[in-house]
Amino acid sequence: CCRHRCGTRVKMSPPLFSLPEARSRFTSSIRDALNSKTIKLLLTAFNQLPGSENEKKCTLDQAFRGVLEEEIIIQASSESFLAIISLAINGVTEGICTASTPFVLLGDVLDCLPLDNCDRIFTFVEKNVTTWKSNTFYSAGKNYLLRMCNDLLRRLSKSQNTVFCGRIQLFLARLFPLSEKSGLNLQSQFNLENVTVFNTSEQESTLGQKHIEDKDEGMEGIEEGEMGDDETPTSCSIPIDYNLYRKFWSLQDYFRNPVQCYDKSAWKTFLKYSDEVLAVFKSYKLDDTQASRKKLDELKAGGEHVYFAKFLTSEKLMDLQLSDSNFRRHILLQYLILFQYLKGQVKFKSSNYVLLDEQSLWIEDTTKLVHQLLCETPTVGDRFSKMIEHILNTEENWNAWKNEGCPSFVKERPVESKLSRVLRKRPAPEDFLGKGNNKKIIMGNEELTRLWNLCPDNMDACKAESREYMPTLEEFFEEAIEQAVPENMVESEYKVVNNSNYGWRALRLLARRSPHFFQPTNQQFRSLPEYLENMVIKLAKELPPPSEEIKTGEDDEEDNDALLKDNSESPDVRHQKPVTGEQIESFANKLGEHWKILAPYLEMKDLDIREIESDSEDVHMRARLLLVAWQDREGPNATPDNLIAALNTARLSDLAESLANDTENQ
Repeated sequence: CCRHRCGTRVKMSPPLFSLPEARSRFTSSIRDALNSKTIKLLLTAFNQLPGSENEKKCTLDQAFRGVLEEEIIIQASSESFLAIISLAINGVTEGICTASTPFVLLGDVLDCLPLDNCDRIFTFVEKNVTTWKSNTFYSAGKNYLLRMCNDLLRRLSKSQNTVFCGRIQLFLARLFPLSEKSGLNLQSQFNLENVTVFNTSEQESTLGQKHIEDKDEGMEGIEEGEMGDDETPTSCSIPIDYNLYRKFWSLQDYFRNPVQCYDKSAWKTFLKYSDEVLAVFKSYKLDDTQASRKKLDELKAGGEHVYFAKFLTSEKLMDLQLSDSNFRRHILLQYLILFQYLKGQVKFKSSNYVLLDEQSLWIEDTTKLVHQLLCETPTVGDRFSKMIEHILNTEENWNAWKNEGCPSFVKERPVESKLSRVLRKRPAPEDFLGKGNNKKIIMGNEELTRLWNLCPDNMDACKAESREYMPTLEEFFEEAIEQAVPENMVESEYKVVNNSNYGWRALRLLARRSPHFFQPTNQQFRSLPEYLENMVIKLAKELPPPSEEIKTGEDDEEDNDALLKDNSESPDVRHQKPVTGEQIESFANKLGEHWKILAPYLEMKDLDIREIESDSEDVHMRARLLLVAWQDREGPNATPDNLIAALNTARLSDLAESLANDTENQ
């Protein structure tokens, strides 16, 4: 070739990247690095292979998973798995691996190993929590770790692997910050799956005379001197029968779902059962302090700890449980937690969940009784009661923090303002500053001088009433309120709320003068005029009526006002009053499961219906939410007549007739 003859150099193309060769080279390098316990061999292989950095990283990630797969197949030890994962962590630190590789390897190992071996792997995960929280790993691995922990929790048994489950929860608490949304339970939901199972059939009960006979037979086999005087349980004045057993364990359903206490019938049941159980606690004496300390010393000497994730609800254990101080503390503490929720302010609690005065007084008295029982419970009852009170007071701070939307605890340091350099200014003439004989400020122009000296004091000029350009709510919305009255028969297209310019000015005025503008609401508006009409109706209720000077003095209007004021004389006008909260509560219990049939006839969208279904599983609560949403949307038009018309249209004539009778009787 002529180019070779002339001595011209030929530029050689770089070697191409080969996936099989690179994977084979990386696999052997990983083996060598594991044997030598150093990453230098793997770094050398990474730098020598051709190809882009992204190609080599992806290939090395696959090689790591391949080596780990071979170790899992041959059932290698946990130390071998952890060595591979540690090598991958070093690879991420050196920049030759993807940041998610160690988490993928951990997930593969935990998915393939039995639960007994997962404990050793998770111990490694716990020790490296500072590594996972570093900037290199946190953003890439937090979702992997969360998914891995949730998979483990699904495999573990909460009753048999209680300690392991608790370690996983503690690890997640250490890994994620306090403001992490996934661990805050923002909507204050309860674990309704935690159901306490007990014997609900009295025929199958072993309590009663048979239980007493069995107990007497068991006592005959105990030799004299085995049970001292200090360990003899004192009998209770209230007999331990099936009724007490059933009422005692039925209270766990209220502790599981405290919302039931807002229902009148459920509250009566809870009140009755609680009074009886607390009376038993008050009359049933516990083991004395000396015997309890003796048992604690025996447990400490034995070194064995027994964990029970669920209550043991056997009827044969009832007598022993009532005389156990730790068991009593569990139950009394559940009461205090329940009372704190019922009295506390929770952001996502329904507006209908309000305690009556009688309920509040009972809770206050019962709280004092519970603390008294805790103080009487050995050992160190006074100290335990004060500690629980302190913990619950601290919990109030957390509730307030969640109600505020969980703002960040990290506060940015304010930027230190630099001191501006003070410049010396040339003194101005006295006449120019208005300090002369006539105290007139000269602006250099006759017209500007005249305007400026109308009010020489700038602050007084700004405070002048003539500069108050913002109208009052009464003045601005007067026309809109008149047009919103149905008797004026103003068509929708001619209302001022449909004017975009008027709507823009109305929003600015509401933001400055009306508290309703920033209040949260579940009601959704499709357009600005619809929102303004709703606000006009609210303002019409709050603003004072027009003065006598504004009235036109026409006899017809005065007669109409007199008719509107005297609602008691006309039953038709009385029916036009909006429904009250008591009517909604009463009718929601009757509506029940038919709420979904009525919803479309109240012009509820499918999205609103799905939200109501997700908010509660109780049909009566869903009916109540439907009626409250309809009342919020309709405002003064949410009358019993309109609701009766919707019921008739939905072919619920029985309910419509019942509502009409209730309305006439009121």
